Amino acid sequence: MLYTGKGDQGYTDLLGGRVPKYAPRPETFGTLDEATSALGMARAVAQNEETKQTLVRMQRDLYLMMAELAFAPGIEQQKYHITEEHVRRIEETIARLGARVPIGRHFVLPGDTLQGAMLDFARTVVRRAERLVARLYHEGDVHNEQLLAYLNRLSSLLFVLARFEEYQAGVTPTPAKEP
Repeated sequence: MLYTGKGDQGYTDLLGGRVPKYAPRPETFGTLDEATSALGMARAVAQNEETKQTLVRMQRDLYLMMAELAFAPGIEQQKYHITEEHVRRIEETIARLGARVPIGRHFVLPGDTLQGAMLDFARTVVRRAERLVARLYHEGDVHNEQLLAYLNRLSSLLFVLARFEEYQAGVTPTPAKEP
């Protein structure tokens, strides 16, 4: 059977309790699920193999983050955690790719290539997830500050990947401000 029917009344299970589907945790990991799908769309249209492999790693990390958030508040678990190493890996990728592509100091308009536009779209979904995680963190519902650092770096990485894909395609990004 591909469905359980357990959510028909508007509740979902966390590991350790049942909550309304609109509660902050399900809202947050639902947005992370959406971000994972947006990364998948970006990966499907990416032209560069390095971009594709980077996005696979990020999708797997977001699944780890969803697992971490799937535990009800107060339940301590040791298996699923985003760590400083995850954040460091993103920072190293940003540095490596950023050294290979010119990144201007101005805002750019998404849409110069399909690949870049999809990466920019994924970045906006990640930024929304970051805001939701920030709320959980600031309200004391989540204690792992690496979740925030990871999502913050991931949005930067997606910006760099968008410019990298455009650069590889020979396209100069359109500045947001008219010259």
